[in-house]
Amino acid sequence: MFQSQLRTNRVNSTFAMFRLMFHIASHQIRSVHGNAAMALILNFVQVIVMIGILYFTNWLMGRGGMRIRGDLMVYFISAVGLFMMHIKTMGAVSGAAGPTSAMMKHGPMNTVVSIGGAALGALYMQILTMFVLFTFYHCAITPISFDQPVPSMGMFMLAWVSGIAIGLLFRAVTPWAPGFMAIFSTVYRRANIITSGKMIVANMTPTHILAYFDWNPLFHIIDQGRGFIFLNYNPHYSNISYPMKVTIACLMLGVIAERFTRSRQSLSWGAGK
Repeated sequence: MFQSQLRTNRVNSTFAMFRLMFHIASHQIRSVHGNAAMALILNFVQVIVMIGILYFTNWLMGRGGMRIRGDLMVYFISAVGLFMMHIKTMGAVSGAAGPTSAMMKHGPMNTVVSIGGAALGALYMQILTMFVLFTFYHCAITPISFDQPVPSMGMFMLAWVSGIAIGLLFRAVTPWAPGFMAIFSTVYRRANIITSGKMIVANMTPTHILAYFDWNPLFHIIDQGRGFIFLNYNPHYSNISYPMKVTIACLMLGVIAERFTRSRQSLSWGAGK
């Protein structure tokens, strides 16, 4: 009898935690704008602007032709989508409410719910934005198709999980060195604009130039994603195992570091600064 009641309580607690994550995700979306629809539109515009910049730069550099045999806009949309998924998730997780936040004064709240809700909010925003973009392009301009849609979606999820892992690391280290981490986080985001390989095709890039890109897990994710999306592209200089290993390592280190920081963080940390 007691065992059944204990099992029921655990199930109820699990559902309560996921319900809280849903509310945190909604709060995360509305933190961009009070109207959730406007928050989505702003994210949509941001992605469109980035795609436009990439397209213009591609044309300006005399590469208006096809880099991969397939739709050029799908080439840009998929790369920007993977990039935004990683960066936005990392930012949401690293900026999620911490143990000293006012939100933690409420009994059911904890940092797991805060981090999970922030990550789910970022996932929802980016998946919905990509769905709207691809649907509009497919219906209004030209029909498109993915060679392997399920593995392609897997690359979006890997970009999301890797964003969570790196965001956890940044979140855990920030209380110890907030000034340095603010600069380092900005540098990481800006560096990924170039080193993520949104504008290059690994198979067509000289080896000595690839050395500046292949350290970045996001570069491998984007290149492998193109391999699953386009029928006539087979990545030779990237793999899935490297970003997965880096993600698992960062996730484990992030969880350990976040727990260590949470047990020592207090409101008085910055009192003498």
